[in-house]
Amino acid sequence: MEGRVAERLRGALGPFGFEVHAFKVGWYNAVLQPAFHLPYPDDTLAFVVLSTPSMFDKALKPFVKKERLKIIRDPVDQCVSHHLSGVKEKFPDQKVDIIFDYEILPSRKPKFLAQTAAHVAGAAYYYQRKDVKLDPWGRKKIYGVCIHPKYGGWFAIRGLLLFPDIQVPFLQQSAPADCVSTEEKRTELLEQFNFHWQDGRYRDIIEVKERYSEEQKAYFATPPAERFRLLGLTRLTE
Repeated sequence: MEGRVAERLRGALGPFGFEVHAFKVGWYNAVLQPAFHLPYPDDTLAFVVLSTPSMFDKALKPFVKKERLKIIRDPVDQCVSHHLSGVKEKFPDQKVDIIFDYEILPSRKPKFLAQTAAHVAGAAYYYQRKDVKLDPWGRKKIYGVCIHPKYGGWFAIRGLLLFPDIQVPFLQQSAPADCVSTEEKRTELLEQFNFHWQDGRYRDIIEVKERYSEEQKAYFATPPAERFRLLGLTRLTE
């Protein structure tokens, strides 16, 4: 069952620069505190959705061109919402729940922990402080980061697709590719991500197959309020 669903999802989202990776809710819940658990049975089928570098040209720019008068919030969020919501039409007989990466709970916590989901689904390895044996940071707060085996840090985790009526007790878990395997490189990665993230060097910690175009880099380096202008949009004000 998982294979058929995955094939249909890839057919719907792949041409627009998205990747999908299957996981069981139980794999995700098993590594998190109860406050972050997804409220579904352990064997529930879920997919984490990533945007790859090609999403900018394949999905965002055509979406902006077509929907320019309807864009009232972050264009990328609205584009992702459009494509993921469109997936429901591909599954008329199934309930499909969607959680977007930008959604938060009343407590201000995110609705799901994106990097944990990517790791348990085998999509991208979530490198954390515990992955470095000789910790050089003392009392500093160190955040972890996911690295994709093909795109390095040039990708984003956009949401979850959950299928509450599909249980997959026999789904086998695949470990993510440990592509930053040396102690030295892991230390360098976390150092760059935590203290020099603006220059984006952490994204190239491995040799990547594809990265963001110069146009895309400029877009994401621009403060959100000014991104509308880069896309030729005028921000609507209430």
